[in-house]
Amino acid sequence: MSPDLFGSAAPNPEPPKETKPAKSPARSGAEPPAEYGASDIEILEGLEPVRRRPGMYIGGTDINAYHHLFAEVIDNSMDEAIAGHATRIEVHLGADGYITVTDNGRGIPVEKHPKFPNRSTLEIVHTVLHAGGKFDSKAYETSGGLHGVGVSVVNALSDDMIVEVARDQQLHRIQFSRGKVVEDVVNVGRVQNRRGTTTRFHPDPEIFGATAHFSAGRIFRMTRAKAYLFGGVELRWSCDENLANDEVPAKAVFHYPDGLKDYMTARIEGETRITDDIFAGRSGRPGSHGSVEWAIAWTLGDGGVQSYCNTVPTPEGGTHEAGLRMALLRGLKNYAELTKNKGAANLTADDVLTSCAAMLSVFVREPEFVGQTKDKLASGEATRIVDNALRDAFDHWLAASPQQAGKLLDWAVERAEERLRRRKEKEIDRASATRKLRLPGKLADCTQNAAQGAELFIVEGDSAGGSAKQARSRTNQAVLPLRGKILNVAGASRDKLAANQLIADLVQALGCGTRDRYTEDDLRYDKIIIMTDADVDGAHIASLLITFFFQEMPRLIENGHLYLALPPLYRISQGGKTLYARDDAHRAELMATEFTGKGKIDTTRFKGLGEMPFAHLRETTMSPKTRTLLQVKILDDRDATRNTVDRLMGTKPEARFEFIQENAAFVTDLDV
Repeated sequence: MSPDLFGSAAPNPEPPKETKPAKSPARSGAEPPAEYGASDIEILEGLEPVRRRPGMYIGGTDINAYHHLFAEVIDNSMDEAIAGHATRIEVHLGADGYITVTDNGRGIPVEKHPKFPNRSTLEIVHTVLHAGGKFDSKAYETSGGLHGVGVSVVNALSDDMIVEVARDQQLHRIQFSRGKVVEDVVNVGRVQNRRGTTTRFHPDPEIFGATAHFSAGRIFRMTRAKAYLFGGVELRWSCDENLANDEVPAKAVFHYPDGLKDYMTARIEGETRITDDIFAGRSGRPGSHGSVEWAIAWTLGDGGVQSYCNTVPTPEGGTHEAGLRMALLRGLKNYAELTKNKGAANLTADDVLTSCAAMLSVFVREPEFVGQTKDKLASGEATRIVDNALRDAFDHWLAASPQQAGKLLDWAVERAEERLRRRKEKEIDRASATRKLRLPGKLADCTQNAAQGAELFIVEGDSAGGSAKQARSRTNQAVLPLRGKILNVAGASRDKLAANQLIADLVQALGCGTRDRYTEDDLRYDKIIIMTDADVDGAHIASLLITFFFQEMPRLIENGHLYLALPPLYRISQGGKTLYARDDAHRAELMATEFTGKGKIDTTRFKGLGEMPFAHLRETTMSPKTRTLLQVKILDDRDATRNTVDRLMGTKPEARFEFIQENAAFVTDLDV
């Protein structure tokens, strides 16, 4: 074998024994298979597997794995604190790349180990995989370490590690390098007022690269988090002066008796809250099996759940987060049932947790994780523990503040409606992929495929639709008749909006999606033209359609795609002269200026677009050469526009009454 047990070079295999020549391969030119024998089987001893395959133990050799070494060391000190044997942990980051972690716990035993009479227990813990005091619950009721692997892995992947243990007023020291003992355990001498373990280490550049280094900010945050997670310990932070900055002080002390609530208050500072109060609490004796602590706030920020098991972060969640989701969803649904809010029937856990900032810490005896890096908790018991702890507490929190509970419930229901709307839009998007076969049945589409120059006329009723289909240019003009008045979207719930067939047909015909799913490139027409009768009902339908586009597709208006057609109300003829009037005022103007002769004047009033001959409809309203269109635009003051739409089209009649009172004086032509 190689003289360097942990070197990068593979052991030199023994020369193979002579064997008979192999049979000729079936295909010419092929190489004979290599011999595979006992000498090809390597046996990795001690800590060599760690150095050969570090990814198996710390997840790789990247920057995350680099910082995971610190997590393994401080977790050992936190286990001492949780067990009630340590009250203080000190962390120092040096400019030389060394990290020192000190606790005032019991200290690792230094006496000879019963199974290895010639070796110190301190040495065994740091050089033998699966050697530790956490395989049963005698020494530690709950702990982050489980397999006796963590600190020995750190030792294997460090080019220098010095461990000092103060026990019984005696100081002992041992030094390692790349998993090997450099200096055996020595008794340094008597010490006063000191106990516990001090670990100083430097990650091996042969493993992580010469440029790898600790981030002072990241180590600082990891240290602070431990203080939040267990209020019974004081964390003391320090670093060299040249590493300090505005975010990382040279010295700091962390002690948070209120635990996660303090953490959450600092985390959401400056964010807009949905609920003013933080839902926080704890259950069980801190650090004991089955104890849970939580802090949850609903804000308009990014949110996200940060969870821990035995103070070990679990960024990928796991069974304890499942318990959190169950408790919150059940509690909010129960409250909705009490308040008879039917909108909560479609709630899911994702609706409740959207934009929810949550901190969850659980302590479990002998937890099961997915992998050595402990990114995900797999203990089935954790689900029940968290669910039981939060269930009654959440019910009481909701009942104690009905106003806050109402805000949270309305917000969650809105999220559910938004989710259902998105799902409906996805279904429409899927249908759009085969729109040649599945476009709305009443749509008379144009023949050109390009959106540029294509026009969609939205008309009221099948009768007007029939005339418009005859009057249109089949190449670039499409017609979509709408039966009856479209839904007033300003006062409709998401469920009602999703169930409306007229809106579904319109959205499907346009193909561009709604709200934040609007995609300009998917819009199938260059101009969307609202063509309604020139009467009060027609104006009402046009206003409902404009409201729909303003609320659901504002970018379509902003990009200049929405127009109003101006069909005439009258046809006036005298001799060979024929003109069209938009309304009564326009007719009076034409009579006074254009029809001044002595011949008989014939005036025809169109009851609707369906009564207009298609030739007249083409000439007056649909032909680009002779028609007049009004482009719909949004005023620069969008808030004022939205306020006006809400007043006139919203669900509050008192707002419309107020508008009428304010503007009654300006009415000049009132039909009473």
